[in-house]
Amino acid sequence: MQTRTDQVTAHDGTFDVRVWLPEAGSGPGVLLVQEIYGVGPYIEKVAIDLASRGYVVAAPDLFWRLHPHWQGEHTPEGTQAAIDLAAGFDFPQGVADSALTVSHLRSLPEVSGGVGALGFCLGGSIAYMLATQVELTAVLSFYGSAVPDATGLMERVEAPLLLVFGGSDPFITRERVAVVEKAAEGRPNVVMHVEEEAGHAFHNSEAPMFHHPAAAERTWAVATAFLGEHLPVRP
Repeated sequence: MQTRTDQVTAHDGTFDVRVWLPEAGSGPGVLLVQEIYGVGPYIEKVAIDLASRGYVVAAPDLFWRLHPHWQGEHTPEGTQAAIDLAAGFDFPQGVADSALTVSHLRSLPEVSGGVGALGFCLGGSIAYMLATQVELTAVLSFYGSAVPDATGLMERVEAPLLLVFGGSDPFITRERVAVVEKAAEGRPNVVMHVEEEAGHAFHNSEAPMFHHPAAAERTWAVATAFLGEHLPVRP
């Protein structure tokens, strides 16, 4: 598996995008959007998994204006530091940077087929909002805290959309998840997946305080099947 770092130019500077290539050398593209921990070990694990399945994966360094190449530690102290840093994050600009990264993915000779987006936590919110503005082939949003307050925009999402939540998430309460479930009713392109016993960031295997192995395994099977259906890797 080959990896490299590309550069993408925004209106106010240039930021790095980590790219992972599948063994075949080409495949559909996936924008992988970071948590507040940055493009660190967890995002790299997810990228390697997706690339091993045949996808060209691109993870932009969205905190480049605040702290280039930020990698927060998955500890209580590291989490607080990441929260403090993220407080200064320009969310709309992060969505715009993600859109630029999608355009970059589409321009790559290694990308064949469509381009999808997958985001976790902060990235889940960004992936969802991006899908209201940019045409994508598939969108996967894991516990995006901005989603419950933005269900009115769901009608703008034309792509197949998988929304993942933990039913025991103290940051996105079950009542807020129910708001999303209600908005998703009757929308054939939207799939809800709620792990009732799991909390926030339950898929993050680098964060013992959040990780729920059983829920993570079940959900990743759902997520990869969703990708396989809507963003298939052609032999």
